[in-house]
Amino acid sequence: MTRIPATALDYRNTNSLWGSVLVETLHRLGLRQAVISPGSRSTPLTMALARHAGIESIPVLDERSAAFFALGLAKRGQRPVVLLCTSGTAGANYFPAIIEAQESGVPLLVITADRPPEMRDCASGQTIDQQKLFGSHVNFYHEFAVPAASLPLLRYLRQTVRHAWEMAQWPAAGPVHLNAPFRDPLVPLEDGTAQGLRQLLVEESFFAAVKPEPRLLSQIERTDFSAVKRGVIVAGPAEGGVSPVDVGLLAGLARDLGWPVLADGLSGLRGESAHFPNLIAHYDAVLRSPKAAARLKPEVVLCLGGWPTSKALRHWLEAAAPEVFLVTGRARNLDALHLSTRHLRGGLRAFAGGVVSQGRQSATYTASWRRLEAAAARSLEQGLAAARHFEGAVIGNLAAHLPEFTPVIVANSMPVRDVEYFWPANNRPHPIYFNRGANGIDGTLSSALGVAHGHRPAVLLTGDLALLHDTNGFLLGPKFQGSLTIILINNYGGGIFEHLPVAKFNPPFEEFFATPQQVDFRKLAAAYGAGHVLVRNPAHLAQLAAKLPKQGIRVLEIRTDRKRDAAVRAKLFSTAARAVTNA
Repeated sequence: MTRIPATALDYRNTNSLWGSVLVETLHRLGLRQAVISPGSRSTPLTMALARHAGIESIPVLDERSAAFFALGLAKRGQRPVVLLCTSGTAGANYFPAIIEAQESGVPLLVITADRPPEMRDCASGQTIDQQKLFGSHVNFYHEFAVPAASLPLLRYLRQTVRHAWEMAQWPAAGPVHLNAPFRDPLVPLEDGTAQGLRQLLVEESFFAAVKPEPRLLSQIERTDFSAVKRGVIVAGPAEGGVSPVDVGLLAGLARDLGWPVLADGLSGLRGESAHFPNLIAHYDAVLRSPKAAARLKPEVVLCLGGWPTSKALRHWLEAAAPEVFLVTGRARNLDALHLSTRHLRGGLRAFAGGVVSQGRQSATYTASWRRLEAAAARSLEQGLAAARHFEGAVIGNLAAHLPEFTPVIVANSMPVRDVEYFWPANNRPHPIYFNRGANGIDGTLSSALGVAHGHRPAVLLTGDLALLHDTNGFLLGPKFQGSLTIILINNYGGGIFEHLPVAKFNPPFEEFFATPQQVDFRKLAAAYGAGHVLVRNPAHLAQLAAKLPKQGIRVLEIRTDRKRDAAVRAKLFSTAARAVTNA
């Protein structure tokens, strides 16, 4: 297909002009990528996107996979990605990814094509009620007018698209839904209906005001921590890690306050330990000691972005009931613990300039954190060294041997928890991505491919059930540009359930909760043209992780025993808690 210049509109008929105005408006606002699933009713928009030279349009068959792929693209690019499908149930398959996008603050511009009003509620094929299809899970919803060859209506289209683009990013990033009805002809046949607008629509003046608008950062109100003697900074999950500027700001803030920094495994800060002399990576193990938890009770907690995964940390905070300052760029309530919390909107850069401190933090308090962190780290290191073929040991192996700055996508359930427990403090930065908005396992592979597409070689750390839940993601292989190595922890079922009370009730535990599987992942990978390697031992994994391929998808399968590993975790945690208590 011939790619057209960025400013060329398509006057062959009303629908083609409408589609090209919509797409050109989006491009001028900053759209660079669109994910499109095949279908008839969306033809005018598919044609306009596919023909535009400034937009990368990627076809994906399965709408659920397409939506999570777009989610991954938007996570890494930090700008809206268009998601386009036809009418009927196609859009319904977007729902899980849209929920995740809203819960985790990812900008998506979702366009569902639709039948015109006269074809609804009359048994017309591939027609459902698409009005507010995603309910309250979007920042903004609008149904476009049926296209017409009218300059006032094209102005309406332009301004509505501008507003939708803005609503995908402000006041907080998230998905927006545009429902787009079209009458026939859907293909760009020349019919003369739009030719009269060639003289009326002067493109440069029509689009002159359509441009990206920078978001202004304002300083948050002055915050005085001078009187605080027992304060901690909790660095929560940060999609893609913290920028070098923010690392510097946070390091300066932590130094001025003298507070320890409890860094979530998903924060990216554990790979920046040189900047944080008081970095605490093993707080989960430390706080499993009742004596230590009581000794370390804080007065004030400064939380950046949201609470970590650790239940031990959450229970400690609930029991301590400190005053909480939660710094976020999002508009939502992010404190599920319902503490005495003030949300400071605007993000770290806006907040840091207003902090006042006289450096009165108790040196003894911070020193206690460092001493207990060291005790927990020694205990866990010794335990991990002694535990043969333990899936949790994979985490330290990856942290030590993956090339620096390798994007790591972490699946939910057990992998994200093992990252929390075992990712060590070091000086090897790795941006980390995750779907922790709704915490589901759906779309894991597709999201990872979206993060890796057109980028440096990336790694997905996943369990077997999460990968099997999204095997259609492998269909993206022929269009995927980049490298994704899948570290597959195959424990033949749902390992996370082994840590829950329900594990003691078998039957029905094994069949209905653990849901064991016997898939041959070598054959599965081969069916999609992906590579597969069965990892023999930790040294083999280190060798494979240290040199990532430049192109393609491969699976590195690590076979483990989930029941044995659950027992190993319990022993590691209890031993570490004793070491902390006695430190």
